[in-house]
Amino acid sequence: MRKRISFRQFDKQLFLTPVLIFVIGLFSIYSASFKSAQTIDQILAMRQIAWMGIGILLVFLIVRFDYFKLQDFVWPAYFLSIFFLVLVLFMPARLGAHRWIPLGGFNFQPSEFAKLAVILALADFFTHRRLEYSSKTKWMIPVATVGVPFLLILKEPDLGTALTLVPIFLAALYFWGVKPKTIFLVIGLLLLVAPLGFPFLKEYQKSRLLVFVNPNLDPLGAGYTIIQSKIAIGSGGIFGKGFMSGTQNQLNFVPERHTDFIFSVIAEEGGFIVSAVVLILFWLIVQKGYIIASQTPDRFGNQLACGITTMIAVQTIINLGMTMGLLPVVGMPLPLVSYGGSSVVVTMISIGILLNIKMHRPLF
Repeated sequence: MRKRISFRQFDKQLFLTPVLIFVIGLFSIYSASFKSAQTIDQILAMRQIAWMGIGILLVFLIVRFDYFKLQDFVWPAYFLSIFFLVLVLFMPARLGAHRWIPLGGFNFQPSEFAKLAVILALADFFTHRRLEYSSKTKWMIPVATVGVPFLLILKEPDLGTALTLVPIFLAALYFWGVKPKTIFLVIGLLLLVAPLGFPFLKEYQKSRLLVFVNPNLDPLGAGYTIIQSKIAIGSGGIFGKGFMSGTQNQLNFVPERHTDFIFSVIAEEGGFIVSAVVLILFWLIVQKGYIIASQTPDRFGNQLACGITTMIAVQTIINLGMTMGLLPVVGMPLPLVSYGGSSVVVTMISIGILLNIKMHRPLF
């Protein structure tokens, strides 16, 4: 039995929370990338606003149609994402990686869209198959669905984004009905075999893992960024040094501070107070997302909500963890905060799908 849909059912909290996170990130991007005598088109914060505008427009377009219609586009979207992941490997390298496809005046990052495509594909697969009737052979389909983009993204190389697919897959298995004991067994096996992949990593990736254990191993090389990031976070104190007053930020001590290490700018200039606000806002999104997943009776809806929420949660945890030295540096943007059009647009599309699921989910 379906209910009539109106915008009165639009979850304003779930929409406004990402917008608030974006605003905090916008100030941080402006502070981290400010240069005198910049024209408007050179200001990164202005570009970020344009991308957020596109993202908000897409949110209001997405919530207008029933999310069940997404099933018609699942596999075309998935194979298109695979095509772009292959195509990007033939693009010119930037910063030693093949992650972007130049399109006109902007750079398209296929791996960001691939994450959402994998979530859609897994949701569709688990919707049409029951766990108790699935043979071991059929299990290879979802494994391959995740494995192919995982290997292609790893080839770029983009270890952080590739690893994000693993918890998304495990969360999908849990919502499909796989016992937690089995999932923990899989996690244990993955941790056991993970060291076998160390020889196949790039040299800079090996260095990052080694300096995670001991940042002082290479304080002027691979360990430099994390050392400076921790100094910036610690020096912010309770109330921070104020907007555009962070010494680690303004004196260019922290590399990539407008992208992967944007949280160090927030912590230095906004202190513990603003940092805690950002964490609470992300927690509200994740909490709301899992509530939507658990309260959605149809398999496609709860799988979609679970996958999207897990994606946002994992990206946030990895970024904050590596910025604070709690996890290895793997190159992971902070959703809605780090500079990057592809990340902002995909995150807002994901928020739009969550809003759609809550508005259109069936009542039985």
